Amino acid sequence: MRTGPRIVPIRGDYPEFTWVAILVGWAIGVVLTVSVAYASLMLGFSIEGSELAAILGWGILRGVMRRTSIVENNINQTIASAVNGASSGIMFSVPALLILSKKEEYAELANIDQPLLILAAMTGCVLGLCFVIPLRKQMIDFDRLAYPGGIAVATILKSPGAGVRKAVLLLGGVLIAGVCQIGVLSFMGEDHDWAVGQKIGLPPMLNIAFFVSIMTIGVGYLSGKGGFWFGAGGFFCYFLLSPLLSNFAGSDVAALTSDPNGMRVQLYRPTGIGMLIGAAIGGIIAAFPMILSAIGALRGAGERTAGDVAKKDELPIGMLYLMIGIGACLMVAIAWYVGAGQISPMRAVLMAVLGVLWIWVAGVIVAECIGRTNWSPLSGMTLIAVTLLIFSVKGSADTLTTIRVSIIVGAAVCLAISQASDIMLDLKSGYLVGGIPRRQQIAQFIGTWLGPIIVVWLMVLLHETKPGGMGSDSLPAPQAEALATTIESIVSGDVPAYRYTAGAGMGLMLAMSGLGGIGVLVGLGFYMPFSIVLTYTLGNLLRVVSDATLGKRFGYEVGVPIAAGLIVGEALVNVGDAIWKIFVPAPVAETAAVTSSCLASWYSFLLMGV
Repeated sequence: MRTGPRIVPIRGDYPEFTWVAILVGWAIGVVLTVSVAYASLMLGFSIEGSELAAILGWGILRGVMRRTSIVENNINQTIASAVNGASSGIMFSVPALLILSKKEEYAELANIDQPLLILAAMTGCVLGLCFVIPLRKQMIDFDRLAYPGGIAVATILKSPGAGVRKAVLLLGGVLIAGVCQIGVLSFMGEDHDWAVGQKIGLPPMLNIAFFVSIMTIGVGYLSGKGGFWFGAGGFFCYFLLSPLLSNFAGSDVAALTSDPNGMRVQLYRPTGIGMLIGAAIGGIIAAFPMILSAIGALRGAGERTAGDVAKKDELPIGMLYLMIGIGACLMVAIAWYVGAGQISPMRAVLMAVLGVLWIWVAGVIVAECIGRTNWSPLSGMTLIAVTLLIFSVKGSADTLTTIRVSIIVGAAVCLAISQASDIMLDLKSGYLVGGIPRRQQIAQFIGTWLGPIIVVWLMVLLHETKPGGMGSDSLPAPQAEALATTIESIVSGDVPAYRYTAGAGMGLMLAMSGLGGIGVLVGLGFYMPFSIVLTYTLGNLLRVVSDATLGKRFGYEVGVPIAAGLIVGEALVNVGDAIWKIFVPAPVAETAAVTSSCLASWYSFLLMGV
């Protein structure tokens, strides 16, 4: 007899697990993954995709296809957010290989085995889901953790009409951002900085320049007043530290303050990287009460997943254990293969065991953090994982092999943690709208395989087409830069230790302040070009003014969908531009460049005439 969930025909009032939900989920997931992955590289933090998937889902399912099932859209957003789960998991880790490869001694790290990386990423995704699914009943049904993001998604799912209106606004934002970005690429090329300070005669040390990016404004709007911590880091550097150093520091440093870019590279960026590392460690310490709670959830999970009701609600626990075993064996094989004969089978087993155990522990911790605070210490968990892996293999292989195998296995761990937090948020949404947990769990597996393929392809594409590649001003990748710096310090020790140590101390104190992830935000403000910080702060100000004058309801109902559209639109145009550079023949590209230059000159002439 056939048991378990199945894809039901498209009929009835409330279809749930349908081919329509699957296909729409995949399509929306690809768009979100490209957009969020690009934003993660530019700004250093990720954006939750479940709300956007639910909004776009209503736009397609209800607005275009005239379908009204809430639970069907819940399956759609679950699949789409599962695809998107790879965006931060890979972009926070693997670009470290490309950043390190820009140094001569690490040049071989640029040769990434993409199929193997994708297999490792998929394996990590499956392991993360298998470890956390048995905790659903404990964390959601019995502990009743809030999962604020899940509540927000459920609110959208319960309002089909409002969801369609938001989808129209989101698509309007996509169109606006797309047109604006095409203009920016045509008129400004790759240099998107608008140096306002120089034009009005302000001191260079203040570094008043805006990054011409409507996506950055959109991300700032979504963050609201909480994002001011990001701006605070940059303002502290250039409005306080630079003037102080100019007047009281030694002659070498004082002279450097007139060169904001040199100041950032030599002083502020390494300090910011140290703050990211310290904030990551502090985040783990601050989450210790939740770690204890998570251990309690593990103890109760076995009891909660027993019984006839649980068997109907959840995927079979035996099947999950089998998948964990297969995944662990794959991790061993991947570590041994990447080790290129330098890592013994026993050492590969040790790495895999450490990785799998950390997936189990960190996945539970992050799921608990997301449930209580809607904040995820993902970067800290990844940093610890890669550090453990490096020490487990160091001495048994050369430096390049040690770095390569540690980051690839570490990326699998990072993806596992990302998927663990995502599915618990989505299961909370399903709990609130009456979805069947087992079907939603299967939907997560159906979506999770696609994200690694998209993100690995996108990462390589952007690295090859953007000036300077990963770690440059055109692709800052700050989280991966912090990881690369940590790895280099472990394997070589040749880093400005006092700057990283000072930054780590500040980041640790901020993380322990009880204000969530502000240590990461302030550290990013130190690290990122100040032009991006200023543009992002404009988005924060717009949200604050909008909430004060038009009301918070307007911000949520109108502003948020448009801001989300700005992110998607600009990201898609930039990725499209990268694809154009790769696949369009050079003569055609040169003709297009000449045409754009002529249009820009004509437009400038008109402005001068006016």
